[in-house]
Amino acid sequence: MKPSQITQQRWKFILLIFAAVIAVASLVYTNYLVRNLAHAERSKAEVWAMSTKNIMTMPDVDDEFITFIYAVRDSLNLPAIITDDKEDIIFWRNLDSTKTNIKPGHNDSVTKHLDYDPAYFQKQLAFMKKSHPPITLELENGQKWRVYYKDSWFLQQLRVFPYVQLSLIALFLIIAYTVFNSIRKSEQNLVWVGLTKEAAHQLGTPISSLMGWLELIRIKFDAEEDDTLNEMENDIKRLEIVADRFSKIGSTPVLTNHNLYDVIKNYMDYFRVRTSNKIAFELKGDTHLEAQLNIPLFDWIIENLLKNGVNAIGTEGKITVNISENIAKEEIFIDISDTGKGIPRSNFESVFQPGFTTRKRGWGLGLSLTKRMVRYHQGQIFVKESEVGKGTTFRIILKSNLKYEATQI
Repeated sequence: MKPSQITQQRWKFILLIFAAVIAVASLVYTNYLVRNLAHAERSKAEVWAMSTKNIMTMPDVDDEFITFIYAVRDSLNLPAIITDDKEDIIFWRNLDSTKTNIKPGHNDSVTKHLDYDPAYFQKQLAFMKKSHPPITLELENGQKWRVYYKDSWFLQQLRVFPYVQLSLIALFLIIAYTVFNSIRKSEQNLVWVGLTKEAAHQLGTPISSLMGWLELIRIKFDAEEDDTLNEMENDIKRLEIVADRFSKIGSTPVLTNHNLYDVIKNYMDYFRVRTSNKIAFELKGDTHLEAQLNIPLFDWIIENLLKNGVNAIGTEGKITVNISENIAKEEIFIDISDTGKGIPRSNFESVFQPGFTTRKRGWGLGLSLTKRMVRYHQGQIFVKESEVGKGTTFRIILKSNLKYEATQI
């Protein structure tokens, strides 16, 4: 690992530790506040319970004292329920004011505008029992009241707050990381695009010189129709195409209508003479199908797949390209088959990932670039079938440029 990569990993680790410390500190401090606030609310609940008991059980006393007790009770606004020994509800506080557990007729002037809903109170009581242990009040007649309560709205929100806070921070960090990573990759892509365009520009001069020297050789040796010089010219033209590919990286390719059979045949004729004569090539199928293509990029697709087949075969074998059509979907199928070593089914998707290669000197970019270039042609590519030791078939699907009208019978 390079020193710069080690430094980056170290900083990532430090930032991760720092984020974890912030998260733990936030949770610990919030839990500290929650515990103290919960203790304060239980004290409030006890005061409310005692004041309610005094109001309901004390004899006639001074009106000012009663008013004071009422004021103390009403200032404590926790949701609470008081039950007797039989767990019957005898009083409640800060629950839904439109509901009641008092049967109609008990006091019509009070209950006639309320909704009799004892199930609501039982549900609230069950929730309060789970929230906190009850506060027990012993009356003078020997009865015992139990006071149940639940946390105030503020305390409930405070319990949730650190998790919401951490979630928002995590979301912000993810968005920030994604944005900065995207910017970094964009800058890297611009650098690579600049390098490829500069490479194409630099190749232009020697390629033009080679064409000139080739013409001088033909004139000097009167070899206008020499096969060797013709193949050299084809190679120089191929270099021009490669330079043209690099010059167009980063630009949207222009697609024009072409006959697929002719385009593939032209490249296969060039490729065949530069490959071992022990590897046979066959092109078959429909010779009339047309599609929208960018010739330099489409030749690159075929080149990568043919080279992939040759590498898979090794010494002796056969590569077949079959062109067919799905008339119903107006799609063209291009099946490129080889008799090579095959691909395990578990690697059908992995072969298109950047860096995946089974060769010691391979970069693992050929099929990845091929898939991207097929997408430029609004198509798709996948491993149609493969068997280890017998061969592989890649399928390219393109939109047909020929339209068919339904016939009436």
